[in-house]
Amino acid sequence: MTIHLNSQSDLEDAVHALVKQDPRLKPIFELTGMPALRQRAPGFAGLAAIVCGQQLSTASAGAIWARLTAAFDPFDHEVIRKTRADRLGRLGLSAAKIKTLKNIARELAAERLNLEVLAEEDADAAHHTLTALPGIGPWTADIYLLFCLGHGDAWPAGDLAVQEAVKIGLGLKARPTVKQMAPLAEPWRPLRGAAAHLWWSYYRVLKKREGVLPDKITPAVVPDPRARKP
Repeated sequence: MTIHLNSQSDLEDAVHALVKQDPRLKPIFELTGMPALRQRAPGFAGLAAIVCGQQLSTASAGAIWARLTAAFDPFDHEVIRKTRADRLGRLGLSAAKIKTLKNIARELAAERLNLEVLAEEDADAAHHTLTALPGIGPWTADIYLLFCLGHGDAWPAGDLAVQEAVKIGLGLKARPTVKQMAPLAEPWRPLRGAAAHLWWSYYRVLKKREGVLPDKITPAVVPDPRARKP
């Protein structure tokens, strides 16, 4: 059965279970305290927002997304599917992102893609479904599953902040690669999504110690540059 992180209470239960499940996480949790649940809108809008923010600063991504949602009300896959590419470009989207969003919109319109059912699928299977879409990289898929669908076992293995936190927290000599992150997270199934929240909190603690202001840290939008993106 898939575990969902749909509320702060869900996350707290999952984190407590993780700490009991893997004693290595106890000192991490004692340092970070309980992480806050991070959520985004589900459906096409949520996925589109993640795609739009790829490789951009938080401010730039926010500005583009504000223009998009102001221009289209409601913002859904049908309106994006029918809108001319040049209009989307004038709102700030790159050609690659326009192509990605239009492809997702076509898949939804043809009912070849159902984003809602992904919340109930095995995390790895749901990840594969999303990354099979042109322009959707592993990081985008995992962030959507975790933050938009509340999938309790989604594991953003390509996130640089999570990788760095795992390296320091587990005393590794080097930052683990995407492939190395998979076996490292095996002890945390089926709660790898809750583990990711904990490692992001740990990363923030590390950055504060280095004197980096909290508002300059957005681990959940720091994708692995080696991962495929639009």
